[in-house]
Amino acid sequence: MTLGPGKIALLTGLLWFAALGSAAGAIYAKHRARELFVELEKLNTNRDNLEIEWGQLQLEQSAWSSHAFVEQVAITRLHMATPPAREIQVVRP
Repeated sequence: MTLGPGKIALLTGLLWFAALGSAAGAIYAKHRARELFVELEKLNTNRDNLEIEWGQLQLEQSAWSSHAFVEQVAITRLHMATPPAREIQVVRP
């Protein structure tokens, strides 16, 4: 089977456009992969920052519930005081 000059030119043109389309697709895929990688790194950084903040909140919560802190708030804000031992009465059923 012989190909005429018109068919060879057509096939050459088709191969040229196929190669060009393939190259454009590869470039787009690489660009998109880089964009997604940058987005993933931002999300990882955000996750790490949130984990740090969560740890700080847990430490703060444990500090707020400590006996010394509760006693300090009772004395300074609520003006409470521990009664002297002679004023303490123990009531038993």
